[in-house]
Amino acid sequence: MLILGLESSCDETAAALVTGERQVLAHRLAGQEAAHRPYGGVVPEIAARAHVEVLQPLVEAALDEAGVALADVDAIAATAGPGLIGGVMVGLVTGKALAHAAGKPLIAVNHLEGHALSPRLADPDLAFPYMLLLVSGGHCQLLLVEGVARYRRLATTIDDAAGEAFDKTAKILGLGFPGGPAVERAAAQGNARAVPLPRPLKGSPEPHFSFAGLKAAVARAAPDHAAADVAASFQQAVVDCLIDRTRRALRVADGATALVVAGGVAANGGVRAALQALAAEDGLRFVAPPGWLCTDNAAMIAWAGAERFAAGLTDPLDTAARARWPLDPEAEKVRGAGVKA
Repeated sequence: MLILGLESSCDETAAALVTGERQVLAHRLAGQEAAHRPYGGVVPEIAARAHVEVLQPLVEAALDEAGVALADVDAIAATAGPGLIGGVMVGLVTGKALAHAAGKPLIAVNHLEGHALSPRLADPDLAFPYMLLLVSGGHCQLLLVEGVARYRRLATTIDDAAGEAFDKTAKILGLGFPGGPAVERAAAQGNARAVPLPRPLKGSPEPHFSFAGLKAAVARAAPDHAAADVAASFQQAVVDCLIDRTRRALRVADGATALVVAGGVAANGGVRAALQALAAEDGLRFVAPPGWLCTDNAAMIAWAGAERFAAGLTDPLDTAARARWPLDPEAEKVRGAGVKA
């Protein structure tokens, strides 16, 4: 099985070729950091235009790198949401065009499912069901991954995602863009106990996350403390919240084979170390994909496509792009979270 994957949901454009045996034959990625850096965050229109310019050349480069033709591909998987709708449309329309031209099946992949299944690309021994902390710029959720297309959401954020809080903290402290790696670098030079910051919902019987109050506290503290100390204290507060909420989820959901983390924030060393210690507490395996597979990429989309294709799941060419697309549409509504839940 050979799947071509396309990703364009935010500010990374990518194309990859992945086999059903977990071989990544090619992966090409174009970032947009320079274009967005003057604004301190991703500008949707700039992102969409950049996707248009580079996606087709990336597809051609990936095919050349793998030494295959489009006709050799079994199916084409493209992110169909959630994400910035302009970028999502670019990738999905490109996937539809390639599928139609080559007479291949289309697989419309939920970007979150790409993250959720990416650990299985890196670890062939990871079996369902597993507890997943999906933590990125736009999402912060705890899910029991029961199988392909089978997700039970146990917790979500009622306001902001952890990754968004990292980006805003970097902007407040003048650390640059992208914010997550910048905060982690600064935190390594600071004192995590120097700045008293809140841990929203820590210890609460409510299962969810909240980071809006933490962001506000960082903005208040920043003028009176060294940037490195604020960064270190902020990062520790986020870690404490993630661990507390994940520990609670592990207590209420039995049968998980492993504790797994995925999404852009999963590349953070402090987050990984704390989650690994938590898994050890519960006698669970800890699984985290390599750093490049945590951030947005097309290999995870191709792998999710491979898993769905093996399960007989394909999609019609009139499938619509979606800005919002929950993995567990049956989950209860959450106060404050709205359609993001």
